Amino acid sequence: MPPTPGPPSAPPPNPAGQIDYRLARRRLIDSVRKGRVAAHEVCDAHPELLRAARNVGTGTGDTCPICEDAELVLVSYLFGPSLPASGRCVTTAGELDRLATSARSGPLACYVVEVCPACGWNHLNHTYLVPHGRTRRTAGARQA
Repeated sequence: MPPTPGPPSAPPPNPAGQIDYRLARRRLIDSVRKGRVAAHEVCDAHPELLRAARNVGTGTGDTCPICEDAELVLVSYLFGPSLPASGRCVTTAGELDRLATSARSGPLACYVVEVCPACGWNHLNHTYLVPHGRTRRTAGARQA
C-alpha cells in the first residue's frame, strides 16, 4: 500500500492495531496544571530523542502544553526483529516503506512520540503495527 499523505498530527489511515494515548496525555497534563506532578518530572526527554526532534521531527502546529512556548514535533521509531534493540528513527515515508518491505520476519511496531524541543516534554502519541511487506504513512515521518 503506498504512503498516504495527510496532516502530521493525524493518525495513520486504516488504524488496525493502533493504540492511541490521548487520554493518558490529557490526564498527565491536567496533573501538571493542578500541581500534582512537577513540570521537571514530565520534561525529561532523553538527549537522543531531543536531537531527533530538533533535526528530523515533523511539526504538529500545536504549542507545548507544558512550557506553552514551542511547537510540538512528532518523532517515529520502528521496532522489530531485524532492527536494533533501540529501534530505528524513521524520518520519511519512503524509509518506512523500505524498512517494512525488507523486514525479515513479522510486522514492525511503530511508536510515534510527541516532543517539545524547548522544554523536553515528551509523550507517546500512538503506536501501530506495520505489516510485513505493507506500509502506511507514519504521522511522524515526512514524505520522501
